[in-house]
This record gives sequence, C-alpha cells and structure tokens, in this order.
Amino acid sequence: MALAALACLLAAGPAHGAPFDVSIIKPLAEELSGSRIKREVEFISRHHRMRGSRPYQQVAAHIADEIRRAGLRHVEIIELPADGRVFYGTQRSRPPWDADRAELWELRAGKAGAIERVHLASWDEMPLVLAQDSESAEVTAELVDVGEGTKPEDYAGVDVRGKIVLASEQPGEVARLAVERNRAAGIISYAQNQRTAWWKKNRTLVRWGHLDTFAPVPSFAFMVSLERADQLRRRLAAGEHIRLQASVVAGKHAGGYQIATGVIPGADRALRDQEIVFSCHLDHPRPGANDNASGCATILEIARTLSRLIAHKRLPPPARTIRFVWPPEIEGTLSLLVARPELTRRIRAAVHLDMVGGGPSTRAIFHVTRAPASAPSFVNDVAAEVAGFVNRQSADYAGTGVADWPLVDPAGGAEALQAEVTPFTSGSDHAIYGEGSFRIPTIYLNDWPDRYIHTNLDDVSNLDSTKLERAGFIAAVSGYLLANLRDSDAPWVWGAVERESLRRTATVLEERARLTEPEAANLVRFHLASERRLIDSMERFFAVPAETRRRARAFVDRLGGLTGPAAARRAEEGEPADARIVFRRNAALKGPMSVFGYDYFEAHYHGAKPALLEVKGARGEGEDYAYEALNLVDGRRSVRDIRDDLAAIYGPVPLDAVLAYLRALESIDVVRRPARR
Repeated sequence: MALAALACLLAAGPAHGAPFDVSIIKPLAEELSGSRIKREVEFISRHHRMRGSRPYQQVAAHIADEIRRAGLRHVEIIELPADGRVFYGTQRSRPPWDADRAELWELRAGKAGAIERVHLASWDEMPLVLAQDSESAEVTAELVDVGEGTKPEDYAGVDVRGKIVLASEQPGEVARLAVERNRAAGIISYAQNQRTAWWKKNRTLVRWGHLDTFAPVPSFAFMVSLERADQLRRRLAAGEHIRLQASVVAGKHAGGYQIATGVIPGADRALRDQEIVFSCHLDHPRPGANDNASGCATILEIARTLSRLIAHKRLPPPARTIRFVWPPEIEGTLSLLVARPELTRRIRAAVHLDMVGGGPSTRAIFHVTRAPASAPSFVNDVAAEVAGFVNRQSADYAGTGVADWPLVDPAGGAEALQAEVTPFTSGSDHAIYGEGSFRIPTIYLNDWPDRYIHTNLDDVSNLDSTKLERAGFIAAVSGYLLANLRDSDAPWVWGAVERESLRRTATVLEERARLTEPEAANLVRFHLASERRLIDSMERFFAVPAETRRRARAFVDRLGGLTGPAAARRAEEGEPADARIVFRRNAALKGPMSVFGYDYFEAHYHGAKPALLEVKGARGEGEDYAYEALNLVDGRRSVRDIRDDLAAIYGPVPLDAVLAYLRALESIDVVRRPARR
C-alpha cells in the first residue's frame, strides 16, 4: 500500500517543462558550447599536469589568462607552500614532482658478442609509463618476477637486491618490501587499478602508477601493459635471464600548490560576500581527458558563458558572488579551505565537476551525486531538478527528433543523457567540501564507470561534445540558481525537495524490507530526521518563510505515515557505558583521515587496525564508515547515536567497532571528550 501511494505521488510530479526559472534556460542553452569545451580539453590534455610541475603551472597560467580575458574579476593564482613539512589540516603537503626523461631498454646479446638495446618504454612517447614520484636513477640490472610484490612470501627464496622487480600491484605498495626491505633497484608494475567490468579486458592499456611521496628510500617505477607483462613473465618462467637498463631524470623539488581562481562579483550588497564555487581538479597525468580536463574545461566554459551573458545583459548579474577554482585534486582543495578561512566562510555551496564528458565508447554513466548523508542539503535536490529537465528534453529529442531544448552540440551525439541522481560516494574534492570540518553542501557531477580512466586511452577522442554541453548546462543552471536564491524562491525549492524525497522514501521502503525490525525502524528514524533537516538547510541561504516550514512539517509527517514507525534511540541491554560518550572534533585539525597521497590516521595511529575499517556493509565499506563516523562527531551525538546513524547510511555495524574507532581517533587527538565541569 505504501509503495502504491508513493507511485501515485511521484506520478503527480511534472513530466515536462522546467519547474525553475525558465528565463535562464534560453541564454544558457544558446551560449554554452560543447565544441568549445572539447577544444579546451585538447589543450589541457596535452600537458602532463602533475601537482606543482612545470606543465601544471603552464595550464594554470593559461586558465588564469582565459578567465581574465573573459572578464572575471580578482583573477589570481593562489600559491600555497608545499614542501612535505607544512600541513593543511590533515593533508601533509606534497612537494611538486617533475620528470624530464625516462627510458627503459632491454639489453640482449647480439651477434659477435655485441649488446643490442630493445626499447620498452619512453617518457617522451607516453609520460604515463613513469610512475608518479619516481626519482632519478641510472640502473642496469636483471629483472625478477615477484608476483604481487606486496607480501613477504612473494620474496621467499628470491634474491632481489640490486635487481628490478616485476610486480602486479601498485609501485608504492610494492616498494615497501621490494625496495625498502629487500633493496631492489627499481620496479616494473602492471597494476590494474579501477576495477570495473572492463578490468583486464584491454591488455594493451598502460595504467597510471604511484610511488609513495614520503617513502624513506627513493626509487623509480615503470608502468607496462598486461600484454608486455605477460611476455616478460613467460620468458622469466622459462628460465630466461632478462637484463634491463633504466634511465630516469625526475624528482620532487621545492614549490607549492597553484590554484587559479577568479570571480563574477555578486550584485546584491547584502549577499555579495556569499559565494557559490565552481570546482574541478586540474592535476592529472597526460592525457587525462575525461579525468579531469573535461571538468576543468567545462567550468572554464561556464565562466566565459556567464560573464558574456551578463556583459550583454542577457542575464542579470548574480546576487551572490560566483567563484571558479582549479586546484590539484583533494590536496589542493583541502589546503585552500584551511589556508584561506576567510574564503571558506563565504562559500554557501559548491558545484564540483570531475569526469563529465565520457562518450559512448567509455561506457560511462553520468551521475548527479548528493552530499554526505551526515549533512543533507536541499542544493542536491535543485541539481536533481535541473538534471531531470535535461533528461526529459534529451529523451524527447532522441525518441522523436523534437524537443524545446535538446542541448545537442553540432559535433556531438544525440542520445538521451539519462543522468542518475545517486547517494554520496567519495573519490574527489566534493568529499572535502562536504566533510564535517566544513559542511559545504556540494553538487557533484561525474561519470562512472569509465573504462579508460587512468590509462593512455583517456584521450579527447573518447569524449562527446554534446555530453560536455549538457554537463555544463546542469552545472551552470544549478550554480546560477543558487547564486540568486531568496526567500521568495522557497516554495519551488521545497517542491523540488518533495519530489526527490518521495524517490528517497521509495528506496527506504525497499531497504527496510531487507532488515531486522530494530534496524528497519532505525533506518526510518534516520530517513525522516534527514528529510526534516532539509528545510533547515535552506537557512544557509535565506530565512525560511513560516508557510514553507508548515508545508515541510506536514509533508514529512505524511512520509512517516508511509514508512511506518521509527525507532526511538535507547541503550541496549549490556551496552558499555562508553556508548554514551559524546565526542567533539579537535577544531584545529580539519579534514578527513585519508586525503591524497597521505593517510593521517595511518601515519599517527600505531595500534592494531580498527575493525570499523574492515566492515563491509550493504551500501558501503570500511573507509565509508570511517569518513562518516568522523563527520557525525558534532559534540551532540553519543557513540550509540553515531552507530545508529552509520547503520542507517551504510548498513548495520557493531557498536564496539564504532566505539573502538572513535577511541583510536581520541588517542591521536582528532576527537576529544568534553571537559569535565
């Protein structure tokens, strides 16, 4: 009965048209160009733009020039020192890394004792062959197969000292045993990261490899394809001796994080100090077209488009300031938010784009991803409303050849977008904005999966200009709407929340049926509480009118009639007294425990690995639970409260696992107990 009632309510929603301000559709749809975005991707993806490197700085300077030319104000490249000693919250700054040359040859015995050199890999041909954070080396050595290379038994009876090891896992993990403990000279890796349905299908792909930025012993690593690794392994298994010569000129050096930024100033005196941020991440190995030249080029096009439309009076200037930022992934965003607290305080919401242009060949699904469940926000429902509009328009056009706003680029495809609104998943800078230290509501637009991510085939030929244009439209409309929201907009905003809330409630009803009664009631409790919090989330933008609050309360009360009873939080029999502890964050330490190239928890906590990090729930795994557990520490929730909320978000989890993790965080001063009075 409840599901049938929900179906009727959902069917009552608008099937066509736009429930938001339609006056902004025409100028944005006409001005945004997927072809311009794709041309910009071509430029960016020609650069091997690792953090702080010379190519990265060239692209950052290019973007600053472009937004300055487009008419943005206060354009600058923010420089933040990065030397391995400076910390930005939980992020240990990583020194810039540059590579000038890397060559790998096999040395074979030729005629009359001459040595022939067979070329295996070259930085000049494909920068991806050199693992990030490799250091300079000149090595001639024998090749040894160590299997995965990450377990002590991989080295049992194998002498790797002074040799180059062939391993299937990421170089950083292999180096701990191969180089640091057993004194190998270097690594060749064929690690297959990003495990999707296409994992290992294309055996010619070369994938991105990483060494540990802070490894105590310098090393180098080359990345090869599965095809090349298979050839080498077969020869070694047959007893053949393979001798290699590696020449690398690369390494870390003094420098910093460079973050290009500029603004479209807000026009309302009362609101201009508030900001909506368009975000991406600029760093990535070459080519890195979808990941993430696509997001960088798209927000550049949005900046140009909005600035042009405002200058030509086709759009009014935004009430709030709109900022655009191009930082290194995760580490740059966290460093910026920590180093510039005055900027952070002004941000009302972020629109983050990371991989938004994948064409049919990438097999990508486009997602409009919500903020963490620990901090629900209406802004995600605004984005869902805009994405739904594009879905309907593009589906109409694909099916009939007719639509008011098909958003089709002349050089792109014409298929329906089919954007999916999905719960929070981590993996990009949106996880920093939404983290408990900042709680900045973020709209995250992204492709997943992408069969070419982190490979030499993530190039511009696999992007679609129509997809780029539609992603830009969803982002631009969402951000522009947020920049202009006032209390008079509350009714349509809450209407968008109601439509998405009904869909979320349908999902909760399905999940509830798979749970025990106590866990089902807990799920309902969390869901209804989250839906109530959405009305409060509007206060970040404006004072919510009393009529909208009454409507919201009545709506959530009706949801409660559909979902059934919610659990009241209570202590379980035999529950430890520590379950009632209420922790608070150490306000001086901002950011999640696992950042980019550095794990704060792992570096500071020296006890046994907490059981929470090993949990596999119905909708999340250990790192997901740990991320949200810290987000939920707010000085009000008890350990029991946090356990119950985690169970509702990701699936049932033992109380003692949550308690042990929070105690571990306390032991390294990430969280604290309130002072006794």
